[in-house]
Amino acid sequence: MGRAFEYRKARKLKRWGNMSRTFTRIGKEITIAAKAGGPDPDMNPRLRVLMQNAKAANMPKDTVERAIKKATDKDAGDYKEIVYEGYGPHGIAIVVETATDNNQRTVANVRSYFNKHGGSLGTQGSLSFLFDHKSVFHVKPNAETSQEDFELNLMDFEAELEAEDEEWLIYGAFDQFANIQKFLEESGLEIVSAEFERIPNDYKEVTPEQREAIEKLLEKFEEDEDVQNVFHNMKEDEEEA
Repeated sequence: MGRAFEYRKARKLKRWGNMSRTFTRIGKEITIAAKAGGPDPDMNPRLRVLMQNAKAANMPKDTVERAIKKATDKDAGDYKEIVYEGYGPHGIAIVVETATDNNQRTVANVRSYFNKHGGSLGTQGSLSFLFDHKSVFHVKPNAETSQEDFELNLMDFEAELEAEDEEWLIYGAFDQFANIQKFLEESGLEIVSAEFERIPNDYKEVTPEQREAIEKLLEKFEEDEDVQNVFHNMKEDEEEA
């Protein structure tokens, strides 16, 4: 589990450091899920788990309800999820996930960030071989569930378990998200949060000076309202992680 643990530490970057940005990101995901599968969480598994994510982030209930209502608002923008891939300075691979109601604006911004910081925007799918696209669940264990038996059952979903003191982390195949969610719910385990992650197959070492230049680019992505997630293969500084 070493690679997964290292990656999880890397997620401590300032990416979603402020609460309002976190709420914006989750709110967009909720709106997209409600539009795709309906506003009833009992009938929409994706929406149900996103509402758990909102709860874990201490997102106010009325903010969640507004995000759901927005899915049926005719005047609201129609968000599309678009992924951009490219190389930052010093050959660092970067994947930028966006949710936008104006893809021309978003691609222009993303391209300008790459160009102004010594990188280049690539074609969609060009970096997919460098990352494993995973379903990641944070689950509260209970006394009734045997960890050994649970791990055996997870193998049916191409998933593995990393146990921590207060929660279990489950890493599964991207296309097994719905099946894993159903299995967890039927097992009576509380899903604290769930998300999709792009886990690098390998990490690239950089010098402190190179890291500073790369982080300036990452910060530009993080500040953009259209950006949902940013993934990269830069190895984190142990002191920061």
